[in-house]
Amino acid sequence: MRKILVINGPNLNLLGEREPGTYGNESYASICAEIGERAAALGMECEFFQSNHEGGIIDRIHEARKDMCGIILNAGAYTHYSYAIRDAIAAVKIPVIEVHISNIHNRDEFRSKSVIAPVCAGQIAGFGKLSYFLGVNALDEMTKNQK
Repeated sequence: MRKILVINGPNLNLLGEREPGTYGNESYASICAEIGERAAALGMECEFFQSNHEGGIIDRIHEARKDMCGIILNAGAYTHYSYAIRDAIAAVKIPVIEVHISNIHNRDEFRSKSVIAPVCAGQIAGFGKLSYFLGVNALDEMTKNQK
């Protein structure tokens, strides 16, 4: 069975509490459960990882190259300045889909630039939790021929 990894970065563990006008009212756990259901319906097993620490995210990206067919990554604020996460993505040979709940291009100017986008297979932003579901669909299409 194909396995995918969903990585969430800083502050995403506070979904449902943090800025609900921007990020919605659903909890991190409930969104993860829905993502897992969507992946399972497409024949994929889904693992989740959340960290507020850059090194933890980098380590998990490195580990994923061994047994995952792809990654969905919401790097949170690290999206805008973490060249270390960018380099980790570039180092692994599996597709990484960058996702964001909010539209990073219509928020603060500093949020509109993603340093990880150039090494990701694609970017999905602004659709709330649907951004993750679209990422699952993209990985499904990209990895259909893998076991």
